Amino acid sequence: MQIYDPETAVRPFVKWVGGKRRSLPVLMSYMPEHIDTYVEPFVGGGAMLFALKFKKAVISDLNPELICAYKAIRDDLEGLKKLLQTFKYDKEQFLEVRAWDRDNNFLENRTETERGARLIYLLKTCFNGLYRVSGKGYFNTPFGKLDNPNICDVPTLERAHAFLNEKQVEILNLDYNEVLRRGYITKDAVVYLDPPYAPLNRTSYFTSYAIGDFTDCDQTMLRDYCDVLNANGIRFLESNSTAPIIFDLYRKYAITTLNARRSINSKGTGRGAIKELVIRNYAD
Repeated sequence: MQIYDPETAVRPFVKWVGGKRRSLPVLMSYMPEHIDTYVEPFVGGGAMLFALKFKKAVISDLNPELICAYKAIRDDLEGLKKLLQTFKYDKEQFLEVRAWDRDNNFLENRTETERGARLIYLLKTCFNGLYRVSGKGYFNTPFGKLDNPNICDVPTLERAHAFLNEKQVEILNLDYNEVLRRGYITKDAVVYLDPPYAPLNRTSYFTSYAIGDFTDCDQTMLRDYCDVLNANGIRFLESNSTAPIIFDLYRKYAITTLNARRSINSKGTGRGAIKELVIRNYAD
């Protein structure tokens, strides 16, 4: 098992829906003590990544703007800091920057560092730090009413930069299946899966931090993916909800129920204590 040390763990540079920072003390106790290659195909805010001990890592996420932020922190920290320092906590500027993705040439006209800076700025100044997109993929979270947000958190960015470089972290913008198909997951790997959770009911179905929904069919495909990992002797640990479908899909694996907390939700009543599952294919 690994022990969470808040003194040495790097703080995530943004809040993210489903982030695991509050669950780390318990969640990390299910992680193997020695990890050669750590793989996280749904990296999100990276709370687990930044807290674990391992030799090298492969991280991925389908959100290209998030991946641009990771790459900017790793490869162009000074450029990123300079851009972030030009952004102000101002509604007019927020709306202007938020509208960048309405440009049909958005990808072509902006560098990875610009796109990463935009993401960090929007998440630092929007309502509740909630990344949400429309059906067309436009960021649509409204401006937040905040008390002097720290848009350019230099100490956190510098620690994340050092971590990503010292730990040899490879950063990908791939579907989780492609991470396996392209050979990034080797026998010595430990894979942590933190997918969009199966909803407990219709009103809790929130998956729109990317275009498209993560349906029951997708949950079944993810279980099949875990079966492939298991058949190849690759250790995996997954976090998911306590929805009945998850118990059913993973009944042949070890399942533990944890108490967790959510700090990001579009409704205040959706934050607070919840129960989550930890699923794994290896012994303690």
